[in-house]
Amino acid sequence: MRSYRYFYFIVGLFVAVLIVSNTASTKILDLGPFTFDGGTILFPLAYIFGDILTEVYGYRNSRKVIWTGFACLALATAVYYVVGLLPPANDWNGQDAYMQILGIVPRIALASLIAYFAGEFSNSYLLAKMKLWTKGKWLWMRTIGSTLVGEGVDCMLFILIAFFGVLPNSLLIAILISNYIFKVGVEVLFTPITYTVVGFLKKKEHEDYYDYHTDFNPFAIKS
Repeated sequence: MRSYRYFYFIVGLFVAVLIVSNTASTKILDLGPFTFDGGTILFPLAYIFGDILTEVYGYRNSRKVIWTGFACLALATAVYYVVGLLPPANDWNGQDAYMQILGIVPRIALASLIAYFAGEFSNSYLLAKMKLWTKGKWLWMRTIGSTLVGEGVDCMLFILIAFFGVLPNSLLIAILISNYIFKVGVEVLFTPITYTVVGFLKKKEHEDYYDYHTDFNPFAIKS
């Protein structure tokens, strides 16, 4: 891979957004007409960073970043879980609070990892393909269109795997609709910022990658 000036900075922000948003997801909140987990406030940025990475550096580099995020998220999940199992010190009274916030339920952890994997790759794949179909035109249509699919896959998988049979169906539907509308809405509102960042990076990195000969297999991380 070429040496890029800003690539790893964006990777760091992308991974940070993933871990922080998944930690914040332990709280369910109401914000106006929306009901969603706290991570929803930040998580849409992961898709915006994913759009930027794919648009500027191409699907192949974005694929490596997605796997990096997956590994870091899995590591954080494992550490939270193991630390929760370890016996607390006799004079430490925060075990119940820790388990309530960071105690990892295997079902939710699995849902988070599966939803992230499927949603991010759906988003990146569609964005890269749409760039070829449109010959690089209409960035707004590509970022919003890929997010509509990626966020839809992500929301559906996470909520069904994590909460089906646990929460009432009415609440499941409310959370699903609220999450999807809010996340897509953030993407739309941030479109001018996305344009600015993409334009800046293309100019500074001297890169505007088109995936004409890319193997889109998500597991082909060595290609």
